[in-house]
Amino acid sequence: MIAAYWLSVGLTFGMALALSVLMTWLARRLAPALGMLAEPDDRRKHQGAIPKLGALPLWASFTLSAIVAQGLPVERADPNEAIRLFGLVAGGTLIFCFGLLDDRFDLAPHWQLIGQALAAGVAIACLIFIERFNNPLTGETAGPFPFALTLIISLFWLLLMMNTVNFLDGVDGLAGGVNLIAAILLFLHTLRENQLSVSLLPSALIGTLLGFLIFNWHPARIFMGSGAVYLGFVIGALSIIGGAKMATILLVMGLPLLDLAWQAGRRLLEGKNPMIGDRGHLHFRVLDSGLLSPRAFTLIYYAFCATFGALALLTTSRQFKLIALIVLSGIALAGFLLVARHSRLKAPSVEQVRQ
Repeated sequence: MIAAYWLSVGLTFGMALALSVLMTWLARRLAPALGMLAEPDDRRKHQGAIPKLGALPLWASFTLSAIVAQGLPVERADPNEAIRLFGLVAGGTLIFCFGLLDDRFDLAPHWQLIGQALAAGVAIACLIFIERFNNPLTGETAGPFPFALTLIISLFWLLLMMNTVNFLDGVDGLAGGVNLIAAILLFLHTLRENQLSVSLLPSALIGTLLGFLIFNWHPARIFMGSGAVYLGFVIGALSIIGGAKMATILLVMGLPLLDLAWQAGRRLLEGKNPMIGDRGHLHFRVLDSGLLSPRAFTLIYYAFCATFGALALLTTSRQFKLIALIVLSGIALAGFLLVARHSRLKAPSVEQVRQ
């Protein structure tokens, strides 16, 4: 049984990796013909036109590998696993299709939000929802919640993850690497909880992201484009499937989540649309200031996210995880203030452009 399980993990990972490399190679060649090229602008300062069809390999590799994995000889303890897989695949496919339209026609933010909400609705309808959570102060379980509250919390979580990863995608390899770290920790968590069949899903995502990062690492030969939103949906859904693992994701994604909140608040105070991107995010400010190179910044960001994410695995104490989250918030806030002060002194203002 153990040998069969690890063989299944290897097959799932290997298939996802091979498909990702093949589909990314194909996407780079299809993008010019489809008019899906990212040109340099005030927000993106890369050199030349870069294909932005990264959604295709991310969606195709993960979806096909996840489906094939369901036929592998692994113990399945969840009677609702098939319907949750359908919600993951169907919701992901919906957001992928909306994303392709956005990459080609540059949809307005409200249309993007509608697509995200529809994808989240499909997932929730297929039992990918949050109906209870553990109180970190008392250790007691809160829930199950009334249906309306479950719907609101689950919708908020999935939308939050989609937009967090979307805004994180501003430096070559950054969003892909952070999500890779999250996928690895989710795999280890499900393995520790003996959720063997569920663990095949993050293993498929690990292979998908590794294959894509070969082409997306600085200097990138392809951009994620709307693939960042798709990744956010997958990570958000996987953190719920098989039992909520939100503490793990909150610690891994804590820094980009705080950055999103920081920038959304700043834009609102400035009378701007919080959904419209600019170069105010941490990664842009650091690069504009010249403090670090893109590769150095990305590696440091990886280390930060991996360190705090690992805390979710190294301890079962909910109080300790809460303390870690508070410490992370404090460090991040201090970093934001320092970088903001430095950028005000040395970097010129940049005209706000669309995400």
